[in-house]
This record gives sequence, structure tokens and C-alpha cells, in this order.
Amino acid sequence: MNYRHAFHAGSFVDVLKHAVLARILVYLTLKDAPFRFIDTHAGAGRYDLSSAEARRAPEWRDGIARVLKSSPPAAVAGLIEPYLRAVGPHDASGMPASYPGSPAIAQALMRPQDRIALCEAHPEERAKLIAALGHDGRLSIVGTDGYVALNAYLPPKERRGVALIDPPFEEPDELRRVEEALARAIGKWPTGVYVAWRPIRETKADARFLNAVAAIGAPNILRLELDVGPGEAGAHGQEPLARAGLLVVNPPHTLFAEARALMPWLAVLLARGGRGAHACEWLTEPR
Repeated sequence: MNYRHAFHAGSFVDVLKHAVLARILVYLTLKDAPFRFIDTHAGAGRYDLSSAEARRAPEWRDGIARVLKSSPPAAVAGLIEPYLRAVGPHDASGMPASYPGSPAIAQALMRPQDRIALCEAHPEERAKLIAALGHDGRLSIVGTDGYVALNAYLPPKERRGVALIDPPFEEPDELRRVEEALARAIGKWPTGVYVAWRPIRETKADARFLNAVAAIGAPNILRLELDVGPGEAGAHGQEPLARAGLLVVNPPHTLFAEARALMPWLAVLLARGGRGAHACEWLTEPR
């Protein structure tokens, strides 16, 4: 499948990914020591929801718009506040002025002493990324393959940080590449925080992927999944993605409890019909 950022900006996948990423970034800022954020497939950085790509399938209406128009309970409101602060203002329909990708989320929530390393191999996307984030001394943007760059960046000199593995899943072997990238990265920097997202269309293929990641032998891998239910088929007959997941290696010790509060609320809010489903459990046991 193809999950290029511009076509799905603000979707339920982005809400899941960016709400969790924001919680991790906020936790890392609690200590004075600097840290680094690494994004393997950074995209364009920020997205115009009125663009041709976003209009083709305006998934933001059933994603970020629902969140922005909601009235969450106090416990959830506190958890999503940093994420919504990074998203910025919106109109009455719940449409933000633009939707921030992961690089812009990090730029909004990180401190002057922290560093941001972004990888984007597509020249046009990279040019948009540079324009979207502007001059920022914390930024480093490279045009190499994200998996190669991730290996080169580790371990970061700051010794603290989070790496987001966020490919568009254009290639049929992408799950294998994600698993191999995680294995290499954990081997080089076993204490790092890693967030890897994936679309879930075939249960058996996803189970094989999860087994392969668990076989790496690393503890502390948190499994988060969101299922919003089936949607209407598009112009070419393909059903929209209904289920997506994150694997978080070495999550902050607060994240499991936060996810247990956040995930059920998102599952209900973002469900396309009826009641959505979620998973929040350990793939490998914490130590």
C-alpha cells in the first residue's frame, strides 16, 4: 500500500502517532539534559488540508477534526494538550490552518538545547520540509535513505532521545525493513526510545511481523493499536485503512498508564460506525 503523508494528513493514524509522540517528547523535556529526535521518513513537515492531495480523501474530518471538536474528560484533555498545542488553531469545522507532520510536532514541543535530525529521500518533499520548518539551528535535514541514516545517527551524542520509523509503506517488503532497522538500532543503542508505526491490513502478516520484532530479544516493547472500523471504498474500490499500530521500544515509564487512558477514548471518538477497538499491551515484558 501507499501511505504518503500528504494524502492522509490528520487521519486517525496521524492522531494516534502524534498524540503518542507528543507524550514521549513531553516526558523527555522533564530532564534538563538535551535529547535528539530522529525521523526516518519526515515528509513535507506540514500539510495544507485544502490541497489536492488532502481533498482527494479528506481523512482529517474523521481524525483531527473530531479531536479538535471534542470535549474530552479532564484526564484525557491533559494528555492531548501538548499535541493539540502543536496542531494550532482551527476553524468551526475542526480544520486546522495546516496539519503538522512529526517534524513540526517535534519542533513545537522541543527546547532550544535539543536537536532534530530529519531524513527525507524524495527531493520535492525535502524541499517542502525545509520551507515548512524554516531556519532553525536545532535542525539537520538529509536526503539519504531513512534506514541508512538511522543507522548512521546512532547512538546520538546526546545519549537521550527518540527515533520515529515512519515509512510510507510503498514497498512490499517494508515490514521486513522496519524489523531489520529496529534490530540494528537496538543493537547499537539499546537504551533509546523507538516508535515504529505500521498499517494493519492482513492479520497473519502482522502477526509474523510482531513475532519477528519480539524475537529481537529486547524487553520493554509496548504495542498500541487502533481499529476505527471499515469505511466507504474509494474511487478505485480500495477500502480505507481501518487499523494501525505503534510499537514503542523503551517507552517512558508513564506511557503505559497514559495510553490506557487515551486509547479507549480515541477508539470511541474516531470509530467510523459503532464502537472502535484498541490494544494497549506489552509485546515483550518490561524490566
